[in-house]
Amino acid sequence: MTTKIGTLKTVAFDAPDHQALARFYVALTGGEVHDREDDWVTAFTGDGWRLGFQAAPGHIAPRWPDPEHPQQMHLDFQVAELATATAAAERLGARKLGGGEGRNVMADPAGHPFCLCINEQSEPIRTFAVNVDCPDGEPLSAFYAAIFGYQLKYLRHRMAWIGAEESTPMGEVLFQPVADYRPPRWPEPAYPQQVHLDIHVEDIELAERQVLALGARRLPGEGVDWRVYADPDGHPFCLLWKV
Repeated sequence: MTTKIGTLKTVAFDAPDHQALARFYVALTGGEVHDREDDWVTAFTGDGWRLGFQAAPGHIAPRWPDPEHPQQMHLDFQVAELATATAAAERLGARKLGGGEGRNVMADPAGHPFCLCINEQSEPIRTFAVNVDCPDGEPLSAFYAAIFGYQLKYLRHRMAWIGAEESTPMGEVLFQPVADYRPPRWPEPAYPQQVHLDIHVEDIELAERQVLALGARRLPGEGVDWRVYADPDGHPFCLLWKV
């Protein structure tokens, strides 16, 4: 069995109105709100992905595909019928940004891009993966594969895909190479993280030593049960050690 440091717990979005963004993704995926606080909402998609929504006053939204305002991360959804799913997302407040063969790129109400991709076996919608921007998918995929204990499933033209050995919610992560990659500079608001990953670990001191050895670095910010780090390409992530 592949060893791992921690488990991907939450894909967390910054938003000026985090309550509204939570309602959008719950409606889009047929999910439900799990927990609601003044500055944070936790929700589950209909197929079991855990999403977080963090209040970010003054949030600077992505402007995909403008490299000056990068998305940093996005979610990929698989749908059985692309036109129907696109229309449903637009009724909920999404905007179509572009498209290609078998997929449409959308923006949620806070401006975060997401993709709707055709898959006739996905009815009505399936949360497929979180997709991470990077200069080269191979090294960053190796970093996260070591943390999650995931296997490399695909590597071509600097694009990489890692996943759990068995099919499970939150078990797929893609790494998308970006020619003019510009990393976040958290906590600088002019260079926002947009989306970050929360990773649950059992032993924070051991886990910290392990992720630092893989190429992470500590960032300012911590609480009673969480600490902030940056991956080798600058994306912030949190290690959490209480359920």
